[in-house]
Amino acid sequence: MSVDSLVYLVIYLIVIGLVIWLLTYLIDIVPLPEPFGRVARIVIGVLIVILLLLQFVGVDGSLPRLAS
Repeated sequence: MSVDSLVYLVIYLIVIGLVIWLLTYLIDIVPLPEPFGRVARIVIGVLIVILLLLQFVGVDGSLPRLAS
């Protein structure tokens, strides 16, 4: 593993952490009734786990290309 890949990993983790923090902050600041706030946090957690598992499997997030 080279130094460049470690730097990209650290930057990636910082950006992902900021996005997750911002989403949870917005959920906390918007006055949602009790079950909806909890459901929103669970949905965010499930989406994060699904995205991480897809990256571990090797599926990238790009859109499929149409044959031309």
